[in-house]
Amino acid sequence: MELFDVYPLYDITPVKGEGCYVFDENGKKYLDLYGGHAVISVGHAHPSYVKAIQEQASQLGFYSNSIKNPLQQELADKLEKVSGVQDYALFLCSSGAEANENALKVASFHTGKDRVIYFENAFHGRTSGVVAITDNESIKAPFNLGHKATKLAFNDTESLKNEIKKGDVAAVIFEIIQGVGGLDEADSDFYRSAAELCKENQVMLIADEVQSGYGRTGDFFAFQKHGIRPDIITMAKGMGNGFPIGGILTDTNIQAKYGMLGTTFGGNHLACAAGISVLDIIQQEKLMENAREVSEYVKAEAAKIPDIKKIKGRGLMIGLEFDFEIASLRKELLLEHQVFTGASSNRKLLRILPPLNITREHFESFFSAIKKVLKNQQIDKIASSCPEASGDSASLQNLKSKILRS
Repeated sequence: MELFDVYPLYDITPVKGEGCYVFDENGKKYLDLYGGHAVISVGHAHPSYVKAIQEQASQLGFYSNSIKNPLQQELADKLEKVSGVQDYALFLCSSGAEANENALKVASFHTGKDRVIYFENAFHGRTSGVVAITDNESIKAPFNLGHKATKLAFNDTESLKNEIKKGDVAAVIFEIIQGVGGLDEADSDFYRSAAELCKENQVMLIADEVQSGYGRTGDFFAFQKHGIRPDIITMAKGMGNGFPIGGILTDTNIQAKYGMLGTTFGGNHLACAAGISVLDIIQQEKLMENAREVSEYVKAEAAKIPDIKKIKGRGLMIGLEFDFEIASLRKELLLEHQVFTGASSNRKLLRILPPLNITREHFESFFSAIKKVLKNQQIDKIASSCPEASGDSASLQNLKSKILRS
């Protein structure tokens, strides 16, 4: 049987992970500055994390949500303590898209309305409802186009006000820092105004923290910097360090009822064990503090490289923007220097989403590699424009060697 071919793949097969590194089947080591889309929060194969999952698997891996599972309450209590957010209720699911779908459903139930406002460059998932509020028409099937969704410019308070005043809006959803969209973050005034407008007009404010949450920005949630209180918060990615888990936090003013939401796998015993372990490690190893400290070093070093025109993001959710498209740069970093990085819809932006326990020393290796790649690309550019290059690869390589020696 063939696999349904929807992923463009690099010819690399990781078989082992350790800390901030992965290893392929030949033993080649790669520095992981992408964490599989910000999923690896506490490092590959962290001993405490592995132990927690192994011990739970040896006892009970799964049973449905028709029975009591005390691990769910333990996870909820620990999440409240580590995150610092209070007076929310937790619903557990298995992915970010599922979290956002449930958030939209709760908002519609609570308000009795059916229109959702989202923003340019947003990415909220690929399933039916959330792909409708994702700013990428190429991944929307005809089936996805029936939802009532309105796209607005990010950071445009006036347009948001005009739409909310129409009276049919169930929810406003945004990523505090856009992930796939290119690491843009609006002004604090925009987030605060959005929160006020939603409160005044009985609209649910949803903060999509699927990528930016769980300490990645140096705060537990990215919205905390802006002094707002969303009605609903969605989470996933770093929540389980690779084990499938997601969740939504709903303000305790939102009434739950039996059957309103449901999931087979969400909140299962193994998922909760993974989630509890991640929170323990974040707290015990002070990974939010580490994210802030390492981020300052990264930004300082990136500022020394003239080719980097803009540094975006916070903590260890970093975007390095160049004045050229970065596809070849990213490919050379991976294949020649064994460094995983990420891309975005902004083709000039290199996305950095490493494990939160990464160190300055890891980034020293990255900056050494990126300087070499940039130098090689400059040499390629000079050589290809030189009259001595006859067009065949041998003469071009000889010319590049001469430039390097000069």
